Amino acid sequence: MKEKLKVIKIIHLALCSGVILAYIFLGNVSDITNFDITNIDSSDIVYLLIPFLAYFLSNFLFKSQLKNIDTTLDIEENFQFYQTASLTRWAILEGAAFAILFMKRDFMILGVLIILYLIFLRPTLDRIKTDLAKKRLN
Repeated sequence: MKEKLKVIKIIHLALCSGVILAYIFLGNVSDITNFDITNIDSSDIVYLLIPFLAYFLSNFLFKSQLKNIDTTLDIEENFQFYQTASLTRWAILEGAAFAILFMKRDFMILGVLIILYLIFLRPTLDRIKTDLAKKRLN
């Protein structure tokens, strides 16, 4: 199980690192003026919805994929389903962060919030057990 957990942690680290590096080099995160969102008009509502849609869609797909697991199997046997669900969740969040970066840099603060949430979703054995236990209770 430690090897499987190590692999998913490396994948998560690579995804987070890639998005962070893109924001540092392409988004110029070091310049604080990039986080000033004082000029919001009605056409910008679409960009404001991206993080919220990404959050809800990623969690919905994650939970719906976890519903397909067999609760009679132990954690190690269900790990591949958990890994697939996690990758789907992370890909949606990563895509939303990149969409904000490339489509509307004025809302980079929302992309940074997505990145922070993505970092928060770091896979640990306790988190995997908790997520799979929640599935067993449903």
